[in-house]
Amino acid sequence: MEHPENSEEYKGLTVNSGVGPVSIVNPYLQRGRFARRRLTADDYVEGILKGDSAILGQAVTLVESTNPMHQQVAQEVIEKCLPYSGKSVRIGISGVPGAGKSTSIDEFGIHVLKQYGGKLAVLAIDPSSERTKGSILGDKTRMEKLSVHPDSFIRPSPSAGSLGGVARKTRETIILCEAAGYDKIFVETVGVGQSETACASMVDFFLLIQLAGTGDELQGIKRGIMEMADGIVINKCDGNNVEKCQLAATHFRNALHLFPPTESGWMPQVLCYSGFYGLGIKEVWDMVFEYFDFVKKNGYFEYRRNEQAKYWMYETINEHLRNSFYQNETIADLLRVTEESVLRGEKTSFVAAKQLLDTYFTLLH
Repeated sequence: MEHPENSEEYKGLTVNSGVGPVSIVNPYLQRGRFARRRLTADDYVEGILKGDSAILGQAVTLVESTNPMHQQVAQEVIEKCLPYSGKSVRIGISGVPGAGKSTSIDEFGIHVLKQYGGKLAVLAIDPSSERTKGSILGDKTRMEKLSVHPDSFIRPSPSAGSLGGVARKTRETIILCEAAGYDKIFVETVGVGQSETACASMVDFFLLIQLAGTGDELQGIKRGIMEMADGIVINKCDGNNVEKCQLAATHFRNALHLFPPTESGWMPQVLCYSGFYGLGIKEVWDMVFEYFDFVKKNGYFEYRRNEQAKYWMYETINEHLRNSFYQNETIADLLRVTEESVLRGEKTSFVAAKQLLDTYFTLLH
């Protein structure tokens, strides 16, 4: 028998047994023999409803894909999963870089699973490079306890430059996770700012993590983000930092009193804790679930969910209109010509934009 190293198959020149070329790394492995069967929308739905995390992960990949074929299957899966969604509590967690979000989420998640049971999904949005569009996706490695917990599902996703680091796809991913039986959803966002509205528009409770002793007492008191927060927690309240954290908490409480009452009627609380040492975690989650009791009693919980559904309907319309405009072949050709006219100073940006839009609407007729 001829040794594989001397065969033509090993050199990748012929096809072996009609199933594909032999791998150069392993000559005994025939490519194509064990090819994965392509799943249908019903296969995905069946796997998700059974709580199969591998199938859920594949379905989320479909949702995030920009391939039109993948998107078609993804939308069918989402539609079939929709009746099984909506039964979770959705919590957005944000904070400045270095505030210890991933470490805190690890502690928060373990506490919630031990205290309240059920299943937890963590959707960690990782910042993408504006230059290369790449992401590290390292959040999972910093969640050492949750990453090995049988009742948790951690999904790091690239922000892909989307506003505030919250991908629009995250809302659709939440639906899939809820259908898979995850009754607690954490959405971790990239940073802090006005753009975090995107996160607040898909969660029931928005938790803001701050630090003390780094100027955050003043820098962090930004009206937009403070008004969105349902609770503010100051991390790293341990050792010599306890006094600074308590002082920062006082500053934040004073700032909150200057704002008008919240729509929900809830007064946001400010607490201190240590994610690294696991101190004060119980108090944070007592506050979170106290909020849920409060808004479910006064009807604000359902009202907010309905408002979010309306918001995302309009956001989806805007995205489809934008895609339709830029993917139109006539417009794509005109864009390059018009852009050069603007750069040469022959047209203003506003006139050029109006002419392009007029052309687009004419093409639709």
